[in-house]
Amino acid sequence: MISEEVSQTLTHFFLLIIKRCDIIITNIKWGECNLIIHPIKPVYDTTSTILILGSFPSVKSREDMFFYAHPQNRFWKVIAKVLGRDAPETLEEKRKLLLSEHIALWDVIGSCDIQGSADSTIKNVIPNDISVILKSADINKIYVNGKTAEKYYNKYLRDLTGRDAICLPSTSAANATYSMEKLIDKWSVIRQN
Repeated sequence: MISEEVSQTLTHFFLLIIKRCDIIITNIKWGECNLIIHPIKPVYDTTSTILILGSFPSVKSREDMFFYAHPQNRFWKVIAKVLGRDAPETLEEKRKLLLSEHIALWDVIGSCDIQGSADSTIKNVIPNDISVILKSADINKIYVNGKTAEKYYNKYLRDLTGRDAICLPSTSAANATYSMEKLIDKWSVIRQN
């Protein structure tokens, strides 16, 4: 039996190899581990000034290979309303909307053990290397979509980046305390960049 520390070091090593080789593997079963590797590449370009980070993609997003794919997640509707645009339908429209508004999008977590899409089951987190975005674009503000993204950003990335992230209420349908109107109001801060 190997120690937890050795297991995490080996996992991190293998993830680095996988990411460097641009291999897409989304689910590794290793003993009791149900490791899911983030399969979606970040959206950004050199003109991005805002970075929005979620926690980890849902099952639906992993299947569709793009962010916030579950139809009940309100992210795309909120972003479109805040920016005064029509809600994008296709992946290409979503990508174009983000880039035309200088928004970069990714997730805090690069891999973890997770059951389904339940953030409450996340364990054994390895963060994404967001420095690839920060080195390529002049990011003025970092926002996180919900408390789970904030928790893992603060735990794994805040000290590495030397930057605080502004937590916005989750656009997940599970966040029933926020109506669409309240979400739009809170998320409107991204227009101020």
